[in-house]
Amino acid sequence: MNICVVGSTMVDLVTRVPRLPQAGETLAGYSFSLGYGGKGGNQAVTAARLGAHVTLVTRIGTDVFGDGALANYRAAGFDVRYVLRTAQHATGVATILVDDAAQNCIAIAPGANAQLSDQDVQGASAAIGAADVVVCQLEVPVAAAIAAFRIARAAGVKTIFNPAPAAPVPDEIWQLTDVATPNETEVELLTGIRADSDEHAERAARALLERGARAVILTLGTRGSLVVTPEGTDRIAPVSVEAVDSTGAGDAYVGTLAVCLGAGFSLVDAARRANLVAALSVTRPGTQTSFPDAAQAREFLGRYNLELLPDPPAQSTAPTVA
Repeated sequence: MNICVVGSTMVDLVTRVPRLPQAGETLAGYSFSLGYGGKGGNQAVTAARLGAHVTLVTRIGTDVFGDGALANYRAAGFDVRYVLRTAQHATGVATILVDDAAQNCIAIAPGANAQLSDQDVQGASAAIGAADVVVCQLEVPVAAAIAAFRIARAAGVKTIFNPAPAAPVPDEIWQLTDVATPNETEVELLTGIRADSDEHAERAARALLERGARAVILTLGTRGSLVVTPEGTDRIAPVSVEAVDSTGAGDAYVGTLAVCLGAGFSLVDAARRANLVAALSVTRPGTQTSFPDAAQAREFLGRYNLELLPDPPAQSTAPTVA
């Protein structure tokens, strides 16, 4: 599978705390770690670990965080031709608190991510048009996502729009979206409908269909997810695991969904597999460090009598440009 991700790069500064602090409170943490993240980077790393050939279109700074992020992408085997650098803006940073219940809160400083332009995306049009699936989020300017989806739609490439962090967007991006993947908080911000029951969640998802999305997968945390299309709704049951750290689980879901759709699974079958890989990721600490490789994902899915891919391919022979 060829997966192209147009999105963010962040450096994650993670502090473990007994509980999330209240406003104005200083709280002592247990530990600190530095890792690599950003929704774009996370989704791309997930896809690469599961065996896809990945191209990432992103912007980073020329600072030490940017050096580390680029090295991380090279180690993951990405095509890094479109990992663009700017001296005028710092690499994006995410400050993350994770508590003993595996819940988290995150504050981001987007830095160079905010400079990713539609012209940058146009420069990567060959990679976008050659992909099986193109993935975008909202940690970069929406103009960049729209430019990517225009190219993808013209080339007949599937598009996944992860509208996070949720923000008002032009209707055009919904009209260019094959699959939208909001969570329950995001869909409420986007539609004004609280997804506090399956009935309300489906109503919120259908509001996005009315704006132009061809399908919506609404992730509901411990309540599983709903796959909503004009033809009907399918419920994906939650997976019971011992959660350690939920950071990045949504990105693991989206990256896996892209791989499975690129491999030819139906939307519901792809969602089932994405649900399981995301569940596996929360049993491990960290963000990208929690994402399973293909062998680990295959073993976990096998417990539920599911294969990771219809016919697991040999290692990709697609060229990697480092």
